[in-house]
Amino acid sequence: MDDNRVLEMRGINKSFPGVKALQNVDFSLNKGEIHALMGENGAGKSTLIKVLTGVYSKDAGTITLEGQGEVAIHSPQDAQKCGISTVYQEITLCPNLTVAENMYIGRTKGNITNWKKMSEDADKLLSLLEIPAKATQQLGSCSIAVQQMVAIARAVDMECKVLILDEPTSSLDEQEVEKLFNLMRGLKKRGVGIIFVTHFLDQVYEVCDKITVLRDGQLVGEYEIKDLPRVKLVAKMLGKEMDDLSDIKGEGGSYEGADADEHIFDARELQSNAGIKPFDFYIKKGEVNGFTGLLGSGRSECVRAIFGADRVLKGTVKMHGKDVKINKPLDAMRNGIAYLPEDRKVDGIIGDLSVRDNIILALQVLKGFFKPFSKAEAYAFADEYIKKLNIKTASADTPIKSLSGGNQQKVILARWLLMHPEYLILDEPTRGIDVGTKVDIQKLVLELAKGGMSVTFISSETDEMLRTCSRLIVMRDRKVVGELSGEDLTQNKIMSTIAGESNV
Repeated sequence: MDDNRVLEMRGINKSFPGVKALQNVDFSLNKGEIHALMGENGAGKSTLIKVLTGVYSKDAGTITLEGQGEVAIHSPQDAQKCGISTVYQEITLCPNLTVAENMYIGRTKGNITNWKKMSEDADKLLSLLEIPAKATQQLGSCSIAVQQMVAIARAVDMECKVLILDEPTSSLDEQEVEKLFNLMRGLKKRGVGIIFVTHFLDQVYEVCDKITVLRDGQLVGEYEIKDLPRVKLVAKMLGKEMDDLSDIKGEGGSYEGADADEHIFDARELQSNAGIKPFDFYIKKGEVNGFTGLLGSGRSECVRAIFGADRVLKGTVKMHGKDVKINKPLDAMRNGIAYLPEDRKVDGIIGDLSVRDNIILALQVLKGFFKPFSKAEAYAFADEYIKKLNIKTASADTPIKSLSGGNQQKVILARWLLMHPEYLILDEPTRGIDVGTKVDIQKLVLELAKGGMSVTFISSETDEMLRTCSRLIVMRDRKVVGELSGEDLTQNKIMSTIAGESNV
C-alpha cells in the first residue's frame, strides 16, 4: 500500500435480490485529500459508503487501511474503531444537549463525568477547528451549519483518519458552505482524508482534489480535478460521450391553434422554502417544456413551487395573464393545474385503496368529500381511463399496491387526466417502469400537447427529454442557468450548460 494512502477498497461487490448494486468497484483515498464521490441516483455511492462503514457487508473485495492492513468492518462501531467517521446530511446529534455533551456522549468512562474537563476539552477543539460555538451552549441554538461542524469535531476528536461527509451542504446557505469548506481545508492540512459526497458541481471544483465517478454500480474512473473539466464530468455521470451523442430534436410544441403563443402560466421570481433560487417560468398553450439538470439541481423543487406543494415565500403567478394565488395544491388544482409527483409510492398512490378510488381521488377533492360521486359515476370514470391508458389490472376493485410500478404510474396519470387540466406537470413519470410503458407515456404526452394541453415534463434521461420537449430550462445547484430550444436542443448543449460553458 502506498505510504500516503489511508484507504484502499479493491474489487468491492454488493448485490441485493435482483440488483447488482456494486460490481468490482475500486476506491482509494490519500492522507490530506478531499475526494469527491460522484454519480447520479442509483450509481452506487450510498452502497459503497455503507459497505465502508459496516452498514452493509460486502459480497467480495478487500478494504485496507493505513497502519492496519486489510480490515474486516461488520458494523459502524467497527468502522469507528478503525478511524472511519461519517457525518450525514441529517444531523444525528441531540439538540437538547450542550455542544460538549454531544461531542462526548457515549464516550465517558465509568459513572462519574468530569463536566469541567469535558467542557474545557470541547472548547479547545472548537477553538482549534475555528468552530463558532461554545461548549456549554445548547446545540439546538446553533445554526445547521454549526451543528454539522460539531458533528465533524466529534469525529475528529475520535481520531478519525477517514471522514465521510454525505451531502453536508444541502441545507446550508453560501456563507455557511464557505465556513464548512474552511473547516474541511483545515482538516486536510492535518492529514485527514475526506470523502465528499455531493450533487453540487461548483462545490466539487472549489474544494476537492480528486473525483471518483460511479455509474450503475460500476466504476467509471478516478480523476485529478485538473484533468476533468465539468462538461466531461457531466458526460461521465450521465454515460454520454461528447463525440458520439446523437442530436435528437424535440417533437413537442405541435399544437396548431390560433392561441399557440398564449402564456397559460407565468411565474416571476418564484421561490419556495425548499432552497431554490428565485426563478422565472412560463409555458404556452399546447407546449411541452421541461426542467433538466443533474439530480439535486432543483428540478423537482421548481415544479413543487409551481404547484404549491412546497411553501411559497415570494413571487407572482399569472394564469392567462391574470394574477392568481397558489399557496397550496388545492389552489393549483382549482386553477386547472395537475401534478404527478416524483415519488409515486410516497406522494402518489394510496396503496390500500382500489384502482378506482385512486383514479377518482383528485376530482373528488375538487368536488368536495361531502358530495361523493355515485357508484355508477365512479365505475364509469375508472373504466374509461383503464381502457384509455391500457392499465393492466384484474379489475377496478384491485388494490393499487398489487399492480406493477408502470401500471401504478398509469393510475396516477389517470387521476390527473380525469380532471381535464389545462396544465399538467409530470415529474419522473417513467422512472422505474418498463420500456414499453415509457414509450406509451411519451406518446400520450405528445398527443395531449397536440390537443392543446400544456405539459411540463421532467426526466433523468436526457434522451427522453429531447424526444418530448420543445424547450428546456436548465438547472444547476438549485438555480436556473439557461434555457434551450430549437437548434440548441441537443445532448451536447444540455451538458455544456449544466457544466457552465465558461468553465468548459
